[in-house]
Order: sequence, then C-alpha cells, then structure tokens
Amino acid sequence: MKLNIAVLPGDGIGPEVTKEAIKVLKAVAVEFDHSFHFTEAAVGAIAIDQTGNPLPDQTLDLCRMSDAVLFGAIGAPKYDNDPTAKVRPEQGLLKLRKELGLFANIRPIKAYTPLLEKSPLKEEIIKGTDISIYRELTGGIYFGEKKLNKEGTQASDLCVYTKEEIERITHLAFKAARNRRKKVTLVDKANVLESSRLWRKVVTEIAQDYPQVTLDFLFVDNAAMQMILNPTQFDVILTENMFGDIISDEASVIGGSIGLLASASVGGTIGLFEPIHGSFPQGAGKGIANPLASILSAAMMLEHFGLNAEAKRITDAVDKSLELEITTTDLNSGRGVSTSRVGDFIEDYILNPEDTNLNFNNIHLGQSTII
Repeated sequence: MKLNIAVLPGDGIGPEVTKEAIKVLKAVAVEFDHSFHFTEAAVGAIAIDQTGNPLPDQTLDLCRMSDAVLFGAIGAPKYDNDPTAKVRPEQGLLKLRKELGLFANIRPIKAYTPLLEKSPLKEEIIKGTDISIYRELTGGIYFGEKKLNKEGTQASDLCVYTKEEIERITHLAFKAARNRRKKVTLVDKANVLESSRLWRKVVTEIAQDYPQVTLDFLFVDNAAMQMILNPTQFDVILTENMFGDIISDEASVIGGSIGLLASASVGGTIGLFEPIHGSFPQGAGKGIANPLASILSAAMMLEHFGLNAEAKRITDAVDKSLELEITTTDLNSGRGVSTSRVGDFIEDYILNPEDTNLNFNNIHLGQSTII
C-alpha cells in the first residue's frame, strides 16, 4: 500500500516522539512491502512563532492532500501561562479537527500486565482493564459561542449539540462494541444539562438498532469515580467533548503512564493519529520522552487502513519492550533508556520478530547492534 502521511511534530517533545513513530513506520514499510511518504509541516506554538498562525494555510493544505496525519503535541509555557494571549497553540488543533471533519476521537485504555505495579491504583482493581473511549470531538462547549462582557467580569461558553452530531459518533461506538464485549456506557450529566438529555434520547433510539449491545448510563461525576473504583466494568465509553477530554485523561493513570495512551481522530476522509500527552516542554531535548503513545498511534493509523497484521507487529513489539523493561524513565526509573533507544528496539523487533535471543538481549544490555 502507498500512503502519503502529513507529519505535524508540533512543540516540546512532539518532534522527538514523532521521530520514533516514523522510524517504526519505515520499518513496517520495509518488512511488509509498503510505501509510506512523509511530509512535515508546522503547527502549534512553533507555527505561531514562524507565521503568527497556529495552523498555517500550507499546513492545512498539506493535511487535506494527504491520506493521514501523524500528530505530535502542541503547547508552550509562554502561551500556557498567559491567559490573555489572543492566539494560542490549541486553536490550531481545534481548527484542524473541524476543517478535516474529525468528529470522533478514539482512545484505547489498557492495563498492561508488566506495568500493573506502576499504576497508582491497586493491581487487583485495574487488572484486565480494556476500554475504548469514543469522545465527540467537534461540538459542545469547546466550539460554542464565547462571550466576555466589556468589564471583563462575566464570561460564558455555550454548549451546543445537534441530533446529527450525536448520531454519527454513536453509530461508530456501537459498531465498535459489537466487535468487543458488546457494552456501551453513555457518560453525560442528564440530571442537569439539556444537551445531555438530548444525548440520552438520541443514543437510546440508536441502541435499538444494535440489540446485541447493552446500553448503560452514568452521570459524569459517578463515571469519574467508577473509573477509579472499578475500571474493568467498562467496554466502550461514549461521551461528549469536554467529558471525554476529562475522563480519558483520568483513565491514563490505569496504564501507569500517560506516555502509553494513543488516539485516533476520525470521521472525514483523512484521519489524524496522535498521543494524548501534552508537549512536556520541561522534558524536551533530554531524550526522556516516552515514544510508545506516538508509536501506538501509528499502529492505530495502520488499523485504520486495514493493515491489521502490520499494526499487530507494532503492538507486539510494544508488549515485548514493556516485558523486558526497555522503556523510558517514567516506567523504569532505575534503568530507563532514551527515547531513541526505545524506538530502536521497536524497529528491531518489527524487522526481526523471531530473533528474541541475540537482539533483544543485546539491546536490553545497552549493546544494540542496530545501525
């Protein structure tokens, strides 16, 4: 298969982790006889510094002409710490999602066996957790009308959803559940919010088209608590934009590191694939950033194109890296390896999956034979 991939490394650790994802994808292309072409463009704070625009026209044009977008991270302290800034890095990502019609964000949450003890939650609580969060991405309070009075003493953000916006992501969530454990949990605040009551009405109607899937409801405050008390009860979580943003970040503690959480944003003809961690500017350039979320996002991209064997090779490599503790310091504080060394290991596994004695042991000992 031939794919043209737009690469938007962004800010902070974004370029470092994206570099490792590209390394892994190039290994997949070699091993499975594909052709992946990568073209890089600016987005976020670096784009503001260069052009004054967090999503330059040439970046958007590149994305529209590509088959997929591989995204790094955005954000910089000078914007994060300045609430008066009129132009912000996050505006670039929000606009990109809107322009590409990426209405569904899919975030897998998994408790990896080798990392159970790394989680702040008890092993017996999180063991077996396997959740897929479907977050609506282009509606709700983030995109609603915003007002601030002249005195700067009163502000409002409007949360708006249409039936059509709810329907399209609901069908995706139910189709996913049909191939998983056949349960969808709608997370809302229908006891207070009119928009949530519309969500319940529409989702309940659509559920009738999927009789094999069980539909459950949780208010978002209860869902946040249940995510900590009993995460294994969840299969597919369906929710609106802001609730999904909060719930998925909360769920990151289950895996032991936010550096493991990948995501796919889909809905239009072009998908966007990105780790959910931030730009972590304090760690930029130090070789300590965990690239696994970006690498797993690349695997989700391959799945999106039906390249399931290729995606599995990547996830198998990640599992092996965790098993052998060939990870960055966030997961292995005593013997962590660099960002690039983790990428080297994943690359080597993809090219030599059966050679588990020589290469894996050498890399584990810091004696990689990779050139």
